[in-house]
Amino acid sequence: MSLRIRLAGADDCDAVCAIDPRVIDTPDRRPFIERAIAAGECYVATDGGATVGYAVFDRSFYEQPFVSLLHVDEARRRRGIGAALMRHIESICGDEKLFTSTNESNTPMQQLCEQLGFVQSGRIENLDEGDPEIVYFKRLRER
Repeated sequence: MSLRIRLAGADDCDAVCAIDPRVIDTPDRRPFIERAIAAGECYVATDGGATVGYAVFDRSFYEQPFVSLLHVDEARRRRGIGAALMRHIESICGDEKLFTSTNESNTPMQQLCEQLGFVQSGRIENLDEGDPEIVYFKRLRER
């Protein structure tokens, strides 16, 4: 695997959307990705030129650094791509802490967070009915 992670450009939008099945059934997903790319908040992971994952990193969570979306192509999961994307964001974050979140039902993302040293920091009810959002936090460096 020759994994590369870089800031997404406008020409990456179709490839990013192609690996994310939620683009099909969630009407606002593609516009969200387009906005993230335009704002310089989307990072893509490529392997041999093929887009295999992406992450959106912004300050939408109480103006704190936040990974609001992490997605890896289903056929390429469990190969370290998600961890590589998260580590890349940690390296460029520039802040002392980083947040992310996932649904209670998303055990693979919870495991990834714990593997990378994130700890649970809270829980948000009623975003997705019957599937609370778990907020994770990681201290990247001391003040």
